[in-house]
Amino acid sequence: MINHLILQKNWQTQLSEAISSIDELLAILKLESLRSQIYVPTHFELRVPRAFVAKMQVGDANDPLLRQVLPDQREQIAVTGYVADPLAENSQNPLTGLLHKYQSRVLLTVTGACAIHCRYCFRQHFDYQSNLPKASAQDGIIRYIHEHPEINEVILSGGDPLSVSNRRLFGWLERLEAIPQLTTIRLHTRLPVVIPERLDAELLERLASSRCQIVMVIHCNHANEIDDTTAQHLQRARAAGITLLNQTVLLRDINDDVETQVALSQRLFAAGVLPYYLHVLDKVAGGAHFDSSENEAIALYWALLERLPGYLVPKLVRELPNRAFKVPVDIYKLR
Repeated sequence: MINHLILQKNWQTQLSEAISSIDELLAILKLESLRSQIYVPTHFELRVPRAFVAKMQVGDANDPLLRQVLPDQREQIAVTGYVADPLAENSQNPLTGLLHKYQSRVLLTVTGACAIHCRYCFRQHFDYQSNLPKASAQDGIIRYIHEHPEINEVILSGGDPLSVSNRRLFGWLERLEAIPQLTTIRLHTRLPVVIPERLDAELLERLASSRCQIVMVIHCNHANEIDDTTAQHLQRARAAGITLLNQTVLLRDINDDVETQVALSQRLFAAGVLPYYLHVLDKVAGGAHFDSSENEAIALYWALLERLPGYLVPKLVRELPNRAFKVPVDIYKLR
């Protein structure tokens, strides 16, 4: 019944009706007994769409989707090495709304809004209010790209770029497509997983008509996130000519075992998505309890190589501050 009622609503309505009350979430999942163990954050509050909650197992306090979004008291523990800006993005921000970390690509933080607040998010402390490109800042961004001919790809990020309206998103696409040097526009988004109806006909038709190659990198951490409805929407996007890739964050006790990762890669492929990156956790303040050791990540990776064909094994990487690339984890360290 929950799924049926949700599917009758468009993505904007689902976005506006995302759950922000811990009490409501626990009541839906019949986990009210957990209330005394949970703190209510005053920053980076609970936010989760009902369609994503509908994929959770009622009565299971250890559900892998629930654990990604439910505030945990361990977030309040200060751990050495886990900081507010783990990737030093504030030092790679030449213009409001633009990050230039990689030589041939720039990233635009087109919005600070997300449909879901993942508790391990590396940008949960990011100063979006100072880094949102208002209409008046767009000219400067376009000029910056023109002045750097080595840039051939723009990444739309945030927040989540698909949380903005089609009108606003299409405005960005039109301006970027008018820059001759750009060949690729990439969207980093969690919306197709948490509110699959976001991949509506109007959006897919516009992306399919772009003169640029369109790459959509979704963020999915567990096979349970891709139900039949989600898979169908992703398959439609692929049929529209959009390249679909996935990046996963390695999360302790959520997806840090070989069976879970194998199931995820297989489920992604069935939905038309290729595994792209398996990220070692960024050391963000409040996220230490999600972290696995590098040796554990390497051991898991070797197990995946034994179980999966090469095209279904994501690259094991970590992102480090002031590096012009994702840093491959040395998997031969244990061999």
